[in-house]
Amino acid sequence: MSDNAAEEFDLVVVGGGPGGSTVASLVAMQGSRVVLLEKETFPRWQIGESLLPSTVHGVCRLTGVTDELAKAGFTIKRGGTQRWGASPEPWTFSFSVSPLLAGETSFAYQVERSKFDQILLDRAKQVGVDVREQCSVTGVLGDDERVRGVSYVDDTGAAREIRAKFVVDASGNKSRIYPSVGGKRRYSEFFRNVALFGYFEGGRRLPPPNSGNVLSVAFDNGWFWYIPLSDRLTSVGAVVPHDKASRIRGDREEAMRSLIAECPMMSDYLRDAKRVTDGQYGELRVRKDYSYINEKFWRPGLLLVGDAACFIDPVFSSGVHLATYSALLASRSINSVLAGGVGEHEAFSEFEMRYRREYGVYHEFLKAFYDLNVTQDVYYSSAKQVTKNVRTELESFVELIGGVSGESLAVTGSTAGDYESRAREFAEAVDELIADEGQSMIPVLKSSVVKRAMHEGAQVQARALLGPDSETERPLFEGGLVPSADGLFWSVPNGAGAH
Repeated sequence: MSDNAAEEFDLVVVGGGPGGSTVASLVAMQGSRVVLLEKETFPRWQIGESLLPSTVHGVCRLTGVTDELAKAGFTIKRGGTQRWGASPEPWTFSFSVSPLLAGETSFAYQVERSKFDQILLDRAKQVGVDVREQCSVTGVLGDDERVRGVSYVDDTGAAREIRAKFVVDASGNKSRIYPSVGGKRRYSEFFRNVALFGYFEGGRRLPPPNSGNVLSVAFDNGWFWYIPLSDRLTSVGAVVPHDKASRIRGDREEAMRSLIAECPMMSDYLRDAKRVTDGQYGELRVRKDYSYINEKFWRPGLLLVGDAACFIDPVFSSGVHLATYSALLASRSINSVLAGGVGEHEAFSEFEMRYRREYGVYHEFLKAFYDLNVTQDVYYSSAKQVTKNVRTELESFVELIGGVSGESLAVTGSTAGDYESRAREFAEAVDELIADEGQSMIPVLKSSVVKRAMHEGAQVQARALLGPDSETERPLFEGGLVPSADGLFWSVPNGAGAH
């Protein structure tokens, strides 16, 4: 116990990464008293460097950092390039080829996380969050009824306590307090992969305009990511299944050289490159068993966001997206309860159902995507059948990827009504295909959870871009809530409720 009297706040956030900074900012922007405790000192290194349009143009727009991101000089990501499946040649999709993604929101960024995370944390400070670095949370305070705060060690080594109406754990996969929510952490039996990764200077780039794309390359023993962070710096990772983890035990340098040698495309792209061996990028790092989900995401007074709650295989760069999206959901719930418009159980249940559904979309889609026995033409043609449009198969595929990704759709129409019309047409096309049992499709497309994600991703973008002019959506779950017009609170479907 601390000898000092406990401070009191509306919200204490544990962890200053994208999830923590986002939820802290969105709650503080409503006038609530928020403190954020971060165990490290920023800037600091972190993995998860490829963003989705939904984070850049949706959540980051709501927090107010869009201009700062544009000024930071991050690499522009216009889509993705894959050497994947049965096709012997790489294939590329671009966000801009789809009318649903074209225009000013048809890109994302490849970011150095030390810089990106600093921008988000600085924004939290600007909107009134009390940010305290070098503060390590040691446990939660509370009783059987609810969590009521945290204990921590401050930057001087003194033990302290903070009492709060709510605690958000955004401290990542190594969180010390996530067990306090109850339940167990369940690791995926399908995605029991191990990643070995580091950084190289001088690697090749794809030809413009795709030079900023993530390059994902499958080979016999796994797959590589190749993320261009700048003109010179590249993040390179080899992902191997659990039964081949012995390949990266022992000498990591030799293991990386060996894996690169087994993948002709990586060997070519890194032919003239040198591995960075000093500074924040100088270490070869390993992550294992990183796909998991907790049985519970909340209990009264405590919510888990980002990697504290769940994580999924990174082949489609979902890490920061899941962190910032779950932070948005958590902030809606906290804002609504503090405003007195929605009950805690109702609000937090909506948070968990939507977040769990979002994770489920990725897990289900990626299980299908890991089938390496089909070519991209199968995906392209299936997407064209689903969208029922006159555009090319590649454009149809991009629209499908945008929908399955949940938050990656961007609004390009001048009104919310224009967008709603497109979204409704897309959903009806999905229904038509499912009704036609004679058609062939990717199994994941049959899932109702995927159809919900298509609509929800669109709505987050619409609220960020159009604000109060966006239309109220229908609840995703029977008896559930819907976001308010500004996207920062929950409302009941009949128009009453929070804010």
